[in-house]
Amino acid sequence: MEDYFKNLAHRRFNILTEEWVLVSPHRTKRPWQGQEEEIPKVDRPSYDKSCYLCPGNKRANGEQNPNYEDVFIFENDFAALTQNNEAYETNNGLIKAETESGICKVICFSPDHSKSLAQMSIDEIKKVVLAWQSEYFKLGREEAINYVQIFENKGEVMGCSNPHPHGQIWSQSSLPNEVDKKDKSQRRYHSKNNRSMLADYLKQELEINERIIFENKSYAVLVPFWAIWPFEVMILPKSHQNSIYQIPPSETILFAEAISVITRAYDKLFNCSFPYSSGIHQAPTNSANNKHWHWHMNFYPPLLRSATVKKFMVGYEMFASPQRDITAESAAKTLQSLIQINF
Repeated sequence: MEDYFKNLAHRRFNILTEEWVLVSPHRTKRPWQGQEEEIPKVDRPSYDKSCYLCPGNKRANGEQNPNYEDVFIFENDFAALTQNNEAYETNNGLIKAETESGICKVICFSPDHSKSLAQMSIDEIKKVVLAWQSEYFKLGREEAINYVQIFENKGEVMGCSNPHPHGQIWSQSSLPNEVDKKDKSQRRYHSKNNRSMLADYLKQELEINERIIFENKSYAVLVPFWAIWPFEVMILPKSHQNSIYQIPPSETILFAEAISVITRAYDKLFNCSFPYSSGIHQAPTNSANNKHWHWHMNFYPPLLRSATVKKFMVGYEMFASPQRDITAESAAKTLQSLIQINF
């Protein structure tokens, strides 16, 4: 990044959402007298008899989990979206609404209640990747499903109500807002250049080499130039793939390695079980030609200065535009120093 921008307020453009983020590096010197979070206890047992997600236990709706030994998937007992809703819409002047249907699932990453992805082996994470691929394919074949959103909320500060290692898969009939933005921007770029926008972006990032945290043969882990969250990270496949279903079998282990590397680095950053929301954006499962899509995985962690100080999206962020203090380059340098290769 040019020296001119390192200490001055400036805006950065997000090529995927076509929105700006305000960067204010000089604000890192301000004292903090705001709220500090409690550090959650991480000394958890491998099995918790009161956990709704542990093997063999009963869930809140009375159903019993099998004695699963690796990945376990079930339909969410309290789903935000349900199937077979009768189509209905109202369009009365400026009042507009329509029904939305979908299928929501929970994916338990491990039977071990004490673990997170950061504590799981690369082979164990690979099983999660394979389950993601399978669910994307199966849900995407449903006639009423046009998009499959895979995500994880980790940690109490991110609203996670159960510490058992798990994520969710929500599939629905329409494209969610963030996906719709990315669909349109990638489509326009591909239509104009006949190339993947993110493939071109990654090529430039690899040449500059200021925000790359880790790379292997098939994936790059980087802090996006336009990152909003303090230690936001993106995992990008080096080859142009529309969805995770297109990951070759030989590369699933390398994707698992990339996930392992960044989650372990996160835990070392502030010596805590690092909270975040992560998600995979990929091609819709509708009948459209989605060759413009280049899938990617984002991690949005809230912690700012320590295990107890988080970034709040309030005030200016809510009413004007996202803002961050530390630059993407300094965040990348910090994370890069914590990378430990275990493969």
